[in-house]
Amino acid sequence: MNEILDVIIVGAGSAGLAALREVRKYTQRFVIINDGPWGTVCARVGCMPSKTLIEAANAFHRRSAFEEFGIRGADQLTLDIPAVLRRVRRLRDDFVASTVKTTEELGERAISGRVRLLAPDRLEVNGEELRAHKIIIATGSRPIVPAPWNSLGNRLLTTDTLFEQETLPARMAVVGMGPIGAEMAQAISRLGIKVVAFGGSQAIAGLTDPQVIAVATDLLGREFPLHLGEKAELSRLGEGVQVRAGKIEVVVDCVLAALGRRPNIDNLGLEALGVSLDQHGMPPINPGTMQVANLPVFMAGDANDQVPLLHEAADEGYIAGLNATRPNPICFTRRTPLAIVFSDPNIAVVGSRFQALDPAKILVGEVHFDRQGRARAGQRNKGIQRLYADAVSGRLLGAEMCAPAGEHMAHLLALAIDRSLTVQQLLRLPFYHPVLEEGLRTALRALAAQLPAINESDLSMCGAFNTEALD
Repeated sequence: MNEILDVIIVGAGSAGLAALREVRKYTQRFVIINDGPWGTVCARVGCMPSKTLIEAANAFHRRSAFEEFGIRGADQLTLDIPAVLRRVRRLRDDFVASTVKTTEELGERAISGRVRLLAPDRLEVNGEELRAHKIIIATGSRPIVPAPWNSLGNRLLTTDTLFEQETLPARMAVVGMGPIGAEMAQAISRLGIKVVAFGGSQAIAGLTDPQVIAVATDLLGREFPLHLGEKAELSRLGEGVQVRAGKIEVVVDCVLAALGRRPNIDNLGLEALGVSLDQHGMPPINPGTMQVANLPVFMAGDANDQVPLLHEAADEGYIAGLNATRPNPICFTRRTPLAIVFSDPNIAVVGSRFQALDPAKILVGEVHFDRQGRARAGQRNKGIQRLYADAVSGRLLGAEMCAPAGEHMAHLLALAIDRSLTVQQLLRLPFYHPVLEEGLRTALRALAAQLPAINESDLSMCGAFNTEALD
């Protein structure tokens, strides 16, 4: 290919496809190059298959509440794990097919191969050199696996291989209790498999608030053994795997490594860009423009290791795609931070994390769901929610929670933070009865009690009944 292209997109994941959507609006002089399977990480091995597995696990686990509801015979229910995994793959394949359609129609403009950068405007793929006015790097990520662990062979799983299993063994360890590890450890345990989980720190699932961490750790620890604060070491032992962490030692049939994901930037040739790279081999990237230094190069999605979430990858692909078609980049204001872990109860962090705030300048409102009316009615009465507000203005700043319906309340709170709403303004909104969001109102009222009172004719001053049936 001798022509100079307008844009080359490297990577066809969520960020790459979002960039492609924008680039195609302005030019047809582009190619998109992908190394490995086409279809996004989210659809193939991430968000979608994991949530399909979680739904099956939670549906089966629900039987544990049947007796309380007066439903008998729960002990007669069984789970067909191979059937569960077949459904995961069937839906997964459908999700993947929907993403692949986007690139199948591109013909020669969709290239399979591994890229090596030669300069800010040149790269090599499949032995051919391509040139472009702009290059977008969206090469995604892969699971982190310590090199010695590879000797475990098929006794070691990652989320790239978990959903390909025909069945699951009787005993498993999950190493890593970040968002992925917390979700998968609970789901696998709820499938009836004996799970032992390990985390290298005392924090879990991306939480930073010690009180929320304590509740989340307690609730998960009731479902499976959970060992935090010690690095796990793995070794082959007969037909199994020995896991050691401090004084804890267990033998399992296989291990799920959930240590996070690493950007696919090694051997990409980033040194050819002529800018300094940090200790992880990453060039400087402007989060508002996705531009690498002042070069005609943009990095988006998991590849830049900034916020590895799908909605952020889509935003970054949009920013990179738009800026790659303009003479001067536009600097975007990013969305309110939002991260959700689909455990039960949901774990979520919205806006500013607790550890990022100055304790002397904030107020905290808290609610426990163990006595909340709607939560009790649904046998979902467990968890905690903590809200953080500016001590002077009362403006909501952030929240961390391990709470029922947390995935929905987190979106409501993200909207409030984005609009710079105060505690009083939020309390002016209607809260229907009985809903789990009344728990959120309880936390808001706890914040309001710490703020100067406002005019009693304002409905935000309407107080609680202080009775479980009504609050």
